[in-house]
Amino acid sequence: MIDIRKEYIINEAGNPTKVIIPLEDFRLIEEMLGLDLDEDALADLKQASHDRKNGQAEAFIDLDAIE
Repeated sequence: MIDIRKEYIINEAGNPTKVIIPLEDFRLIEEMLGLDLDEDALADLKQASHDRKNGQAEAFIDLDAIE
């Protein structure tokens, strides 16, 4: 589990309305959620998911073949 440092912004009634987090933590969250992927990477992941669902094992490279 990650520890996210945060500061709450509250309204006049004392209710939290926003959160401020350090940029480093934000980038980590983006990476964990895959929000930092470009369109090419997303397209590759969608194609891989399609290939996996359709049993197209020949579309994948064996991990032992990667140097």
